[in-house]
Amino acid sequence: MKIIIAGAGEVGYHLAKLLSYESQDITLIDCDKENLAYADAHLDIRVIRGDATSISILKEARVATADLVITVTSSETTNITICVLAKQLGCKRTIARISNTEFIDNQEELRFKDLGIDELISPEKLAAAEIKLLLDQSAFNDSYEFEDGALTMVGTTLQRTAPFVGKSVQEAANIFPELHFVPIAIQRFGTQYTLIPRGDTLFKEGDQVYFITSKEGVEELYKLIGKVKEDIKNVMILGGSNIGFKTARDLCENKFNVKLIEKDKEKAFDLADDLPNALVIQGDGRNVELLEEEGVYDMDAFIAVTGNSETNIMSCLVAKSKNIRKTIALVENMDYFQLSQSIGINTLINKKLLAANNIFRHIRKGDVVDMTRLNNMNAELLEFIVKPTSRVCNQRIKDLDFPRSAIIGGVIREGEGLIALGDFLIKSGDRVVVCSLPRSINKVESMFL
Repeated sequence: MKIIIAGAGEVGYHLAKLLSYESQDITLIDCDKENLAYADAHLDIRVIRGDATSISILKEARVATADLVITVTSSETTNITICVLAKQLGCKRTIARISNTEFIDNQEELRFKDLGIDELISPEKLAAAEIKLLLDQSAFNDSYEFEDGALTMVGTTLQRTAPFVGKSVQEAANIFPELHFVPIAIQRFGTQYTLIPRGDTLFKEGDQVYFITSKEGVEELYKLIGKVKEDIKNVMILGGSNIGFKTARDLCENKFNVKLIEKDKEKAFDLADDLPNALVIQGDGRNVELLEEEGVYDMDAFIAVTGNSETNIMSCLVAKSKNIRKTIALVENMDYFQLSQSIGINTLINKKLLAANNIFRHIRKGDVVDMTRLNNMNAELLEFIVKPTSRVCNQRIKDLDFPRSAIIGGVIREGEGLIALGDFLIKSGDRVVVCSLPRSINKVESMFL
């Protein structure tokens, strides 16, 4: 697949890095000499220095034969312009990164596809949605919804008190005969090894386990992992960035009690005008005395989304020391994901990873309608639509030649999420959620073509 990426900043570089691992034909365009030099030295891709809004630069990148153009510069106007030009010059598909979420909310009315823009993505909107979902599923440290919650992926770290630690997957399933969830991936404590569980796989203390569950299975999972769902209503947000603003606005609309701390005085006043239902405080959120004065002890959750990863991590650790149950930190450095559990923060989120997940489904073969990568794990979760010609169509799961390093987590049929076991018959039109390690993705994709 021939892919052109405009913008060699953090999101563009990260995308190019992930796609180069997939042996895609990648061309990266940027005006910044240093960004391009770093990408050229570290990745097996082609780089072009120049303005991607230049028709001559796009032609040099052979845009007419490109399967996909992804624009992720810091300017949404530039991104939209590049997509329009690329489509006119013959590119098959375009994706633009934007920051104004009104464009996404009104994209059908504005008919961006008529302009030549096939998809709009907003990393800030994706991050705000991720935060809200994590607060809704308070006991879990990772969460993702398919088809508005028909099936949900949740991740959690197993405590010693969890009832099924030391039991196999099959034994744990027997605890709840009416099974509404299935484990899809495990990472052993202290390792970077991702395991696709089978019936005889043992659950161990400290495991990071991901489950696929239907709506009915969420309550069962709370019981199984030995945790209680706690009602989160009082939330403190550190940082009035785009993500901080969007998160505060969304939480206020859902009747959360929100306090937002912003260091910049002018910005704090603007936020107070735009967020009438939130209490906006001007001050330095790294100041422990300020946090205590503003009632950090009374908060159910603390969310740090400033532009500085270290500030976010340290402030979350302070909040954790005040017995706040849920802490979420925005980080830019992917390496920090390795540290989240060991240092005590519930969840780290990363805009680059969220944007990459959203874009990756356009690169996958087969009819992929949704996709996410599991945080800090070497596995992907994909949602395929079954066609009449697919090899899995009209087959029972137990009869499929499915790779050992992949697993079907669930099926969405006519809007209803179903946990699919061995005797389940897959039909045309089903939406099948699959968890796979990288080495098996090509084979999995071929079964849904």
